[in-house]
Amino acid sequence: MSNATAVTGLQLRSLIKKSGELELTLVEVAIPEPGPEQVVVKVEATPINPSDLGLLLGPADMSTAKATGSGTATKVTAQVPAQALPFLAARLDQAMPVGNEGAGTVVKAGSSEAAQRLLGKTVSMIGGAMYAQYRLLKATDCQALPAGTTAAEGASWFVNPLTALGMTETMKREGHKALVHTAAASNLGQMLNKICQEDGIGLVNIVRNAAQAKLLRDIGAKHVVDSTSPGFTDELTQALVETGATIAFDAIGGGKLASQILTAMEIALNKTAKEYSRYGSTTHKQVYIYGSLNTGAVELTRNYGMAWSVGGWLLTPFLQKVGRPEQVRLRERAVNSLKTTFASHYTKVVSLPEVLDLKNIAVYNKRATGEKFLINPNK
Repeated sequence: MSNATAVTGLQLRSLIKKSGELELTLVEVAIPEPGPEQVVVKVEATPINPSDLGLLLGPADMSTAKATGSGTATKVTAQVPAQALPFLAARLDQAMPVGNEGAGTVVKAGSSEAAQRLLGKTVSMIGGAMYAQYRLLKATDCQALPAGTTAAEGASWFVNPLTALGMTETMKREGHKALVHTAAASNLGQMLNKICQEDGIGLVNIVRNAAQAKLLRDIGAKHVVDSTSPGFTDELTQALVETGATIAFDAIGGGKLASQILTAMEIALNKTAKEYSRYGSTTHKQVYIYGSLNTGAVELTRNYGMAWSVGGWLLTPFLQKVGRPEQVRLRERAVNSLKTTFASHYTKVVSLPEVLDLKNIAVYNKRATGEKFLINPNK
């Protein structure tokens, strides 16, 4: 494709109306000519991450979803609970593009050396609006993939790999020596296990069934605890004693798990305490919630002393905090190990119209471990 050829392509849009209705559609958009520092990428692979579903579906009740039309004219609608609308004021009546990351081929490039260097290359990219056939981006938001790496292999290069790396970096920066991770058999969790094995970091994995526990043990995980086990608290406490983990990253969010982790940390610390304190252990215990697999309330039962915190953790603020040189280092580690440490696995590849198929929505909206979808917008 020459730089003189006009480019148009489909883009998926998510709209929540003031009337309380979600609307998903595909629209044809024109792609502007790239500026000096920009490139146009033909998007060939983009994952459906839990973080994408927050924008794609929002708080809509998908049990009310209906589909009309077919193919590229498909439209999906669903009801949004009235109590959720005040929290969506900034996005109401705006048709928003979706998709945090992806990969594809650079088909146009601006005049700068950085942009021209990417022309014809397969790149991974960030910047939003990836559920589209073409994407106009800054060259600096693209990462050239190593020779022989496909777009599908590079599509999930950013969110999960850098989140996993961000967890271990946060652990080190805040003075902890080992960590806990929940929903640990996910793609991200498997990456985190490999990072911790490579870097000699203690990791306690919390999973939700025996099959997930086996999956992690099969890739070398040492400490795996099933939250459905009758002996969960004792097993978790023993893993914490052995690792010394005092920081956790929780993908579940709602419910009692964050509190259970803090309780087990306190018990583990008290097993080696040299003297009693009525205020509990003075070692700080931290749980960061970074996901919402359970959208209910976080339930805390305070029986773990006074040295503790529960807060939120997101990748973008972390990257802003560490600065550009550190970002580059983490990005390069991710890209150089895309086929090993940071390999992603998908259960289904779908086209843009197939993203709007109600049967597919029912599957990927479950956010189930081991059921990750990949979109090929040009399929």
